[in-house]
Formats: sequence, structure tokens, C-alpha cells
Amino acid sequence: MSRTPLSPQSWQSPRSTRRSAGASVLTGGLLAALALAAAVAGAPGAAADAENVPPAGSSPVCAFYDGDGLTVLGDQGDRAFQVQCMLANRRYLPWDAVDGTFGLRTLDAVRRFQADHPPLLTTGLVDADTWAALWRGDVPVDGAA
Repeated sequence: MSRTPLSPQSWQSPRSTRRSAGASVLTGGLLAALALAAAVAGAPGAAADAENVPPAGSSPVCAFYDGDGLTVLGDQGDRAFQVQCMLANRRYLPWDAVDGTFGLRTLDAVRRFQADHPPLLTTGLVDADTWAALWRGDVPVDGAA
């Protein structure tokens, strides 16, 4: 049985193999992040004004939730994101408040939306009637939004 000697290029210690694999993953991740940042920077709607509001004429799609389940102060997740996105589209909530947590800013925005859309009750609860008004895109009765 003959033995072939290992050349320096064909032999690596386990430590150097792990190090080079980790460096490759890190480099690949950094390149992907840079590519994503460049793509987003050049994407339509990427620029926003001081309030983080999308450009005039745009209407970002809200596709987090498509139901009408009761959504209240303290809720987190898709329903909260959906309420916030729809309220932000109607300028009741600034875009920087769309964070998936139904907090005090969202509560205030819901109440203002409800007050502008009678016969909704101004409860701050996003019930089936409030969801329906949000989904329909009702125009405020007094024209203020």
C-alpha cells in the first residue's frame, strides 16, 4: 500500500478550516447586506420625508392580516401591524409607529379614526365594525385625516 504525502495546500488543521469557513460566511453575509441596502436605496418609495411618510401618491400595501378579530391595546403581531399600516396609509399614524405593538399611539390613532367615521363608537377597540371601515377605506365624514 503506497502512501501519498500531503501537500501543504491539501492539509489544513480543523481550526483553520473552521476559521476560513466562518470568514466565508461572514463575507457572504456582508455582501448580501450591502446588496440589499443598495437595492432598497434605489427602490421606489425608499425615500421618505421627516415623518417617515411614503411619497405622495403611493399607498403601501398592508398584507399582514385579513380578518376582523378584536384587536386591542397591548396586542402584538400581525393584527397590530395591519391596523397600524392601514391607519398610517390614512395618515392617522406616522409610519415610524408601525411596529406591530398596539400601544398608546395606535390607541389614539384608532380613536381619532373612529371619531371621524360615525357611526363607529370611539372606543379604541378595533372591532368588526372598525375593521370593516378600515377595509373599505371610508372617507372621514368631516374630511379630516
